[in-house]
Amino acid sequence: MNNLDEILNNRWEGYPRSSGPAGIRNKILVIYTVECSRFVAEEIARRSGDTETEAIGFYGCTDNQYAVRLLVALARHPNVGGVLAVGLGCEYVQAKRLAAAAAKAGRLSHWFTIQEAGGTFPSIGQGLETVRRMRKELEGQKKVPMGLSDLIIGAECGGSDYTSGLAGNLSVGRFFDLLCDAGGCCIFEEIVEAVGLKMQLVSRAATPEVGQKLSRVYDKAMEYCSSVGQYSVSPGNFAGGLSSIEEKSMGAFVKSGSRPIQGVLKVGQQPPQRGLWLLDTTPDPWPVQYGITNPNDSEGLTALIASGCELVFLVTGRGSVIGSAVAPTLKITGNHTTFTNMSGDMDFDASPVLSGEESPAELGLRLCAAAISAASGTKTKSEALCHKEYCIPYKYQQNGAFQCSCKRE
Repeated sequence: MNNLDEILNNRWEGYPRSSGPAGIRNKILVIYTVECSRFVAEEIARRSGDTETEAIGFYGCTDNQYAVRLLVALARHPNVGGVLAVGLGCEYVQAKRLAAAAAKAGRLSHWFTIQEAGGTFPSIGQGLETVRRMRKELEGQKKVPMGLSDLIIGAECGGSDYTSGLAGNLSVGRFFDLLCDAGGCCIFEEIVEAVGLKMQLVSRAATPEVGQKLSRVYDKAMEYCSSVGQYSVSPGNFAGGLSSIEEKSMGAFVKSGSRPIQGVLKVGQQPPQRGLWLLDTTPDPWPVQYGITNPNDSEGLTALIASGCELVFLVTGRGSVIGSAVAPTLKITGNHTTFTNMSGDMDFDASPVLSGEESPAELGLRLCAAAISAASGTKTKSEALCHKEYCIPYKYQQNGAFQCSCKRE
C-alpha cells in the first residue's frame, strides 16, 4: 500500500466488546494477584499451548491503588476477551473482585484461590480447564469491521540515539498526525523527557485550560527529577551520540507530531474522545517518595496499554528486544545499522529519511501501512518471538487528578 486514500480507507476485522472499543487481538489474561500465585498463573498460560493466553500480574501483598487500577484497566482492555484471576487467598488484591470488574465490562471471567483449590497441581488443572473453555467460546465470536478511526495507538522511546529524533520519532509524529486527522486516537508519554520544552508543550494545548494542566504536569515532572537527583538520560544515550537530556528531549517530543493536545491522562484512564493525548506517568507528590517514573521501557508500555492502546510503538535507536503483554509492540529505529544488526527484532526502518530516499510525509505513510498490517493481525517481531513483557510497580498517583477538557462524543 502506498496510496494515501487507499491506506487511510483500509478496513479489517476486529473483536467486538460489549462495552468499549473493539480489539485487534482476542487474548485471555491469567492474572496473578500476588507473587505467591505467579508460578501457577504462568504455568496455566504456558501449558495451555495458546500464544494468545498470557500471564500478567502484581507481585505485592500490600495495598497499592495504582497497581490495582492497572490490573483492572488491563482486564477491561479492548484486546482482552477473557480473564482468569488467580489468587493465593490471603493477599490484598482480591481475585474475586478483579474477575467481577472484568465481567462488568463484558469479558468472560473466572477466579479461584490456590488455598481453596488445594495447591499447585489442582490449581493448574482448574485453570487449564477454564482457559480452554474460554478460548472455545471466544473462537465462536463474530468479528466486526475496523478502520484507523477505531484505533488507539501509543508511543514511547527506549535506547535513544542521535537518529531517534531525526528519523524514528519523526516517523511516529508524522503518523500520529495522519491518525488524528483520520479520527483515531494517539497517546504519547515521557514528560520527563521534555526538559526545556515547557513553552513548546503548552503552546500545543487545545484549550487554555489544557495548557494550564500541561504546565502543572511539566512542573511536577521537573520537581520529581530534581528530588530524586536523576533525569531520563543514560550512558547508552551518550554513546549513541546524544549530548544532554535537553537534546534527547527535543528528539523525544517529535513523536507527538503537530496536532493539538486534547488533555492529560493519568495511568489507567482512557481518552474521553479522539485526538492526541499526553499520558502522565510521573508519581504524584507524597510525604515519602513512592514510585519511579518509567523505571524501564516495559513499565512505560504497560502504562500506555492500560490507557487503552491496542497497539504501541517503541522507538529505539540503539535497539531493543522487548515486546508487551496484552497489546502488540511495533519497534521502530532510525538507525539502519541497528535495523540490520537486529533484523529479527526490529519491525520498521525509518533511516531512509536520513539519506533522502524518503520524505517525512512518505515515512509517516509507510509507518501507517505497517500499523494497519499489525492491527489487521500480522504479528510483530516481538509477538512472533513470544515476547510478553510487562511491569506493574508500586507507585503513588492520584486517580483523576486532572480532568480532561473534552467530553466523550
